[in-house]
Amino acid sequence: MTDWRPRCGIEALNARAELLDALRRFFRARDVLEVQTAVLAEHTVTDLHIESLAAGGAGYLQTSPEYQLKRLLAAGAPSLYQIGPAFRSGEVGRLHNPEFTLLEWYRLGFDDGALMAEVADLMNHVLGPGDCRTITYVELVGEDAISRLDPAALDLTFSEAANALQGRWFITRYPADQAALARLCPDDERYAARFELVVDGVELANGYWELTDPDEQRRRFAADVEARRRAGLVEPTVDEKFLSALEAGLPDCAGVALGVDRLLMLAMGVDSLAEVLPFPVGSA
Repeated sequence: MTDWRPRCGIEALNARAELLDALRRFFRARDVLEVQTAVLAEHTVTDLHIESLAAGGAGYLQTSPEYQLKRLLAAGAPSLYQIGPAFRSGEVGRLHNPEFTLLEWYRLGFDDGALMAEVADLMNHVLGPGDCRTITYVELVGEDAISRLDPAALDLTFSEAANALQGRWFITRYPADQAALARLCPDDERYAARFELVVDGVELANGYWELTDPDEQRRRFAADVEARRRAGLVEPTVDEKFLSALEAGLPDCAGVALGVDRLLMLAMGVDSLAEVLPFPVGSA
C-alpha cells in the first residue's frame, strides 16, 4: 500500500502555526506591512548558484520575492515583509527541499548593521535570549583560501566553516565579487555590505544593504548570465521590470531572506527539514 501519511507529526504542525504567529507579531509591533506577491512570474534570478524551476511556458516559480518586493518599495510602499513558498531546483537533503517557506523583509532607511540588529532581535523573540557574534568572511575562510582556491572550492570551504560554527553568528564583509544585490561597503569597496546568519551550524538568513544603482545592477546581471553561459547552464533573460524599478528609484533600504523551515527545525531541536515538513519532496 502506498504510504500516504505526512512525514511530520501534529507537534510540528502546531509549532509551525505558533512560529508564524510569532513572526507576524514581531513585524506588527514594528509597523512592517505584510504583503503577498506572485509565486509564478515571467522572470527569475540570474545567480550562478541557484537553479530555478520553470513552469512550462508560464514563467518560473520564484526563488525569492526579492524583485517584486523591491518594485513595491520603488512604487512607494513602506517597510514590508512576505512569508510564503519559494522554489529552487535540485536542492534536496537534510537542510534542503525544492519547495520551502521563506520570510523576506525590507526596512527603509536601514543599512546592513541596523538590519543585523533587528535580525538578532527576531532570534531572541523566536529562539530565546542569546548573543549574536560577528566574524568576517575573510576571518572565517582565511586569506590563503581566498587567494588560492577557485570559486567552487571556496564555496565548499565557506560552507564547511559556516557549518562548524556553534551559537549565533553573523558572517560579514563578503568579497566584492560576491556582492550579488548588495552595495559595496562605503569604507572599503573590496567588500560587500552583505551578511549571513548562521545558528548552530545552520545557514539561516542572507541580507544586504541593497544596491540601488540600476547601471551597476545591469552590469552584474550581465556578468551572471555570461558565467552561466560558460558553465553550460540555462541563461535566463534579465528582468527589465525590476531594472526599471531601480531606475525609477529604489529607496535606501536593507533586506534579508530567512528560511522559515530551518528556523522551525532549530526551534524544535530536530535535525532535518523532513521532521518539520508535512510533505517534503517525494511524499506530496
